[in-house]
Amino acid sequence: MDKRSRKAPVKAEPQEVFIGYKGFDKDLACHPDGGERVQYKVGETLELEGDIKACKRGFHACEYPLDVFNYYPPAGSRFALVEQSGQISRHEQDSKVASSKIKVSAEIGLPGIIKAAIEYTFSRAKPEGETATGDRGAASATGDRGAASATGYRGAASATGDQGAAMACGYEGKAMGSDGNALFLAERDDDYKVIAVWAGIAGRDGIKADTWYTLRGGKPVEA
Repeated sequence: MDKRSRKAPVKAEPQEVFIGYKGFDKDLACHPDGGERVQYKVGETLELEGDIKACKRGFHACEYPLDVFNYYPPAGSRFALVEQSGQISRHEQDSKVASSKIKVSAEIGLPGIIKAAIEYTFSRAKPEGETATGDRGAASATGDRGAASATGYRGAASATGDQGAAMACGYEGKAMGSDGNALFLAERDDDYKVIAVWAGIAGRDGIKADTWYTLRGGKPVEA
């Protein structure tokens, strides 16, 4: 064979992979295209052929962890870390992403979503972010995407900027946020062990904006 006629093998371009957070019903199932119910399994990869359109057709997940609560409530739902690839279509209203290919990497539950949301927010926070670690300490984030954390006894954290977050995880801690800000609360028993966690968004699902909340009996109550 003439060496000049040989062609080098074509290397496949690697697919871009998006890490996201996905909600499911109690059976780890959902309806990816508004049609047939699809059952998922951890470690399994699913793929669709044809055009992908956010909110219409495709496997959906969210890049911002708390956005999954727009589609699956914290109570009664299951949550997982996923990898999305192939065709990608983004939603205009939030961080929802539709893809033609998805892999369920690990089930992380509600605590995992809360942890991921904290890490997501703090990794993008501007210098306005504050942390209060002492007893009755107070932390306030006033800038856009700012983050405030109060970890001490009866600590208080507030977020009053745009797309910020406030977390109170100490004993009898409380958090407050303006409309659209994320709130994270932990409840501890008298031995300071965490017995419940909660995450929500001020101004949604009955959570008032600009109002202090603490966690009691696993539920947020006005402080």
